[in-house]
Amino acid sequence: MIRGADIVVRSLIAESVQHIFGYPGGAIMPVYDALYDYHDQIKHVLTRHEQGAIHAAQGYARVSGKVGVALATSGPGATNLITGLADAMIDSTPLVCITGQVAAHLLGSDAFQETDVVGISMPVTKWNIQVRRAEEIAPAIAKGFHIARSGRPGPVLIDITKNAQIEAGLFNYVPCLSIRSYRPHFPVDPNAIAQAAALINQAQRPYVLFGQGVIIGKAELELKAFLDKTGIPAASTLLGSGALSEDHPAYVGKLGMHGNYAPNLLTNQCDILIAIGMRFDDRVTGDLNRYAKQAKVVHLELDPAEINKNVKCEVPVLGDCRESLSLLIDAVQDNNHPEWLGRFRELELLEQESVINHDLAPTKTGLTMGEVIRYINQYKADDAILVTDVGQHQMIAWRYFNYKKSKTQVTSGGLGTMGFALPAALGAQMADYSKQVICVVGDGGIQMTIQELGTIMQTKAPVKVVLLNNNFLGMVRQWQQMFFDRRYSFTELDNPDFIKLADAYGIKAVKVEERGDLSEAVAEMLLHKGPFFLEVVVEKEDNVFPMIATGCSVEEVRLS
Repeated sequence: MIRGADIVVRSLIAESVQHIFGYPGGAIMPVYDALYDYHDQIKHVLTRHEQGAIHAAQGYARVSGKVGVALATSGPGATNLITGLADAMIDSTPLVCITGQVAAHLLGSDAFQETDVVGISMPVTKWNIQVRRAEEIAPAIAKGFHIARSGRPGPVLIDITKNAQIEAGLFNYVPCLSIRSYRPHFPVDPNAIAQAAALINQAQRPYVLFGQGVIIGKAELELKAFLDKTGIPAASTLLGSGALSEDHPAYVGKLGMHGNYAPNLLTNQCDILIAIGMRFDDRVTGDLNRYAKQAKVVHLELDPAEINKNVKCEVPVLGDCRESLSLLIDAVQDNNHPEWLGRFRELELLEQESVINHDLAPTKTGLTMGEVIRYINQYKADDAILVTDVGQHQMIAWRYFNYKKSKTQVTSGGLGTMGFALPAALGAQMADYSKQVICVVGDGGIQMTIQELGTIMQTKAPVKVVLLNNNFLGMVRQWQQMFFDRRYSFTELDNPDFIKLADAYGIKAVKVEERGDLSEAVAEMLLHKGPFFLEVVVEKEDNVFPMIATGCSVEEVRLS
């Protein structure tokens, strides 16, 4: 017989958990006491805020491919996880979050730090449960890990009352392999493969859109083989970046509101649209009433809820995309589409002249965000991991970072959570110390979780932080400029001395304000063995283009 708290820790060890991100408090204190005895088997990372803990767990999960684990106390500790749960839910990130709760006999009495976190988190978790007895702990954790990692991954929350952590129970951990009412996988229908192949073989202007489902399904090699055989142009979503090397001859760019010109514009000119592991969110489609109406849509998707949710498809191919692509490769004919691919390349040149040259090699006095990313590309490793926050810097970094490997893109996609990057970068680095982790942030977002510099200091994680500082909430300011007559309502920031802040945390820091200093500073950062903070002062009123405004069609993508 052992304490429930020890059952928690030993269950995590049984699931091969190596890192936990968390913050202690009264209702979770027995688990923290148990962790003291297992510090040689499991590493706990003390973040400076529970939101930092869950974002770090997300970064860890996205890079490692494992389930991220976060730990928090009841009440405010638990509610501080909610933003991260919502973020993980919409971006399909596998997490198990364990929260402490007041003793069972106090539930419903408004006891100190009591909140109904199960009720609060229900809309933003794949599954949640409250455990009130020690004997229920191990089965709940086993079930939680199975649900979090299987099918379309997502976050799970397990709320454990304090009495369950203290009382004794038998430890008998049995991994969960199936649940009668839960069906995470579907066999691929051979008829659907045959129908999809027939459409693809007949197509004159076929087009592939691929998303994070390719990465989650470990189908990167299958995607490459499919494109090698068919010669179909392929574009990535934000979270799909890295699933295919950007050096691949069929790769034509990025989709979405601030994606590339050709991939957006030509969506409405293809005859077959093949969507692989992506969900047709509004930032990709623009106005659904005018999205790819001329095309027959083939949708390879794991989650049946996404089929025909936003875009009606001619052939739904339900199932794991690795299996679907393998079958499709055998069914399609060898082909190539040089004229159709050539149209993408022609439009690429137009974007190059109108936008890209000005972003990457500007002649104006002020520094641009794009030229910072250009130097990062020059000095980074091929498998360097880019972690971004949310805003203009996110879109610029995504547009210009050269993705060559899978699991090198970590960002908040569907929820768009400012403050995500700094703790997520810490988690990404914990997942793999051999990789360069480059955290690109804006001056607005970094101040939402800037205290996690303390966690970086304590862990000595060699995260490279690049602050693109324009003294504005840049993306909101861009919209105010374009759609609200330059009425910059509460978007200009008076910022602290970031270099002094980084120095206070014992982190090497450099500030760049002149173009001539940029290349050397980026090289110094990436060669530095420990954490590094690089602040680059960029133009205050520089905008991100191309752009598809909300409610517009992909055909209305603007270059300026």
